[in-house]
Amino acid sequence: MNASGASPCIVAYDIRRNKVRRRVLRTLRQWRIDGQKSVHECRLTLAEAEELFVQLAELIDPDTDRLLLSWVQARRRGAARGKGRVLTPRLLHMVD
Repeated sequence: MNASGASPCIVAYDIRRNKVRRRVLRTLRQWRIDGQKSVHECRLTLAEAEELFVQLAELIDPDTDRLLLSWVQARRRGAARGKGRVLTPRLLHMVD
């Protein structure tokens, strides 16, 4: 689904109902590169991001659930605590 010109983004959600959460996860699995629980990394064009956000927004209850899609800017420095580590762009190419 990813075309050239795609940029990294993070999709995160907080969904109250298990059934809805499973539907959102099923949809995200078609788009994501990787993920953990309710935070998923994707590489999308603007059009793909808009399409994905619409698909996910149709599944959730806006009164009780939260959905976030945020672009990752390569020139911004990341931060990590605990056992996590921040990968520089040079290191990202080395990670499988």
